[in-house]
Amino acid sequence: MNTQGIDQLLGQLRAASALASGAEPAASAEGADFASLLKSSLDQTSAAQQDATNLAKAFEQGNPDTNLQEVMVSLQKANLSFQTMVQVRNKLVSAYHEVMNMQV
Repeated sequence: MNTQGIDQLLGQLRAASALASGAEPAASAEGADFASLLKSSLDQTSAAQQDATNLAKAFEQGNPDTNLQEVMVSLQKANLSFQTMVQVRNKLVSAYHEVMNMQV
């Protein structure tokens, strides 16, 4: 099982969290701004969903190169990635509302 994509996503989320809390980001995320991290995460989520959809279609069509375990793992990865992005969006909306409600 290839976990490189998950490790990369976790690293990006940790770097985004460090940026949001005001701490110095990890060395691997140096020079990356929040917008590019967010876009990269969205692109990875989209790619995971497309891969899962393609594998599911291939399995439905009876392709002998795909097995049920691969399809299910791919679907779960896509679901987890999507749920993570939903939580990031919720946090961003919450932070936006906090900033908008601040008294100056």
